[in-house]
Amino acid sequence: MAMIAPVPNPSLQRYNRNRRSQLAVWWQEIDRGTLILVLILMAIGCIAVAAGSPASSRRLSTAQEKLPALHFFYLHMRWQIFGLGAMFWASSLTKDSARRCGILLAGAMLFALMLVPVVGSEVNGARRWLRFGISLQPSEFLKCGYPILLAWILSWRARDPQIPVVAICFGLMGLLGALLMLQPDFGSTMLFSGTFLALILLSGIDLKKLGAFFAAGLGGLVVMYFTYDNGRNRIDNFLFGGSAFDQVDLAQRTLLNGGWRGLGFWMGTRKLALPEAHTDYIFSVIGEEFGLLACMIIVVLYLAILTRVILRLVDEEDLFTVLAASGFAAQFGGQAFINILVNLQLFPSKGMTLPLISYGGSSTVAMCLCIGLLLAITRRNPFIKREKFNLRSIGDIA
Repeated sequence: MAMIAPVPNPSLQRYNRNRRSQLAVWWQEIDRGTLILVLILMAIGCIAVAAGSPASSRRLSTAQEKLPALHFFYLHMRWQIFGLGAMFWASSLTKDSARRCGILLAGAMLFALMLVPVVGSEVNGARRWLRFGISLQPSEFLKCGYPILLAWILSWRARDPQIPVVAICFGLMGLLGALLMLQPDFGSTMLFSGTFLALILLSGIDLKKLGAFFAAGLGGLVVMYFTYDNGRNRIDNFLFGGSAFDQVDLAQRTLLNGGWRGLGFWMGTRKLALPEAHTDYIFSVIGEEFGLLACMIIVVLYLAILTRVILRLVDEEDLFTVLAASGFAAQFGGQAFINILVNLQLFPSKGMTLPLISYGGSSTVAMCLCIGLLLAITRRNPFIKREKFNLRSIGDIA
């Protein structure tokens, strides 16, 4: 009996061709170097969380519930999958769509921050989470939209120099700082302030206004010192020395315990005393089990991502793109190096995760979404870039 060949579906064939074409355009336009470096850091994060998970599982186990040694590793892998989905979705957006998405997300998270002091959940003395079936930390997802919102406001001046964009940004930062300190979350306040400062400097702020910003920041720091007991204790311990069992002191001892080559996977012992081995102090766990050389490689990877973003912006002519991408870079680099400096006992403890490496639900998905929006904003048609280069070269020769 002769077999009847299936009739091809023209609509399905056109869809498949269009889909392949969209993927090809996406692959040509995004910064593939940054994407590869990010994926390498995420792979390192999986190994690092697997190394730190037994210590945290042991510390958080109770008589009623004993957590498996790899409990946090399994959860981290789940969040990594969600994060990768968010990253690739965001990176597929056009620049205009990414801008709109960032602005809407920033507005939604600012509103959510206003709800936190009222209906938020308190954990370890801080009220930072909203629980609606799932736990959500608005300050983490605000990082995805904050650089875009600031860049969008600052770029208004290119259309109308009379718009008081700097005053609007100062007001926005003041509101954000007040909402964060109500939780209280001094670490995030410092990080957002640093991002704000970087964008204001890039936009060409007047020196008098810059002085006013530093004066306001110093005043806020003084107020925090006398009103926020936890922050004051951390600063005092950093400046005047804490006990031998202080968290930061334990982190530094753990970091140096492995020497240059490390003790080996799951061979670390000092990590068992760390309070947050899988999150805040995962850099110390890496140092103990994989050595200081591994820590140096991680630092180089972070520097490579920042350098890659800066080089991508060298010949960029759109002000919004320059400001938004620079804001993401400042925010990403600031969080990474604050965490590393805390582990090296060179900065007061902040309770801040190591981007793309530490365990986290909100933090992992939010950071991946940040990277995706950064890739979308810096998308560039390589053929247009080559044409510009050729025209510039011809003009120079002429």
